[in-house]
Amino acid sequence: MKQILFGLIALLLFGCAPQQTPPPSADSAMPKLASLPDLGPAPELTNDTWLNVDSPLRLADLRGKVVIIDMWTFG
Repeated sequence: MKQILFGLIALLLFGCAPQQTPPPSADSAMPKLASLPDLGPAPELTNDTWLNVDSPLRLADLRGKVVIIDMWTFG
C-alpha cells in the first residue's frame, strides 16, 4: 500500500508538472542544411535480377518519383 501511495505522489509531483520549453530562437525557424559533396549523377541501375517488378528498372523510368532503395544480398 505504501508503494502505491508513493507512486501516486511521485506521479503528481513529477508527471503533471508543465513542460518547460526554451523560447524559440531566430535560428530555429531556418532549416539546417547539410554540407554534403556533389558526387554527380547517380549511376545507372545495372542489376540482372529484380524482385517484385515486371521488367528491370531504369533511372529514366523513376525520374520525378520518390524512390526508396533497400539493398541486401542473398547469403
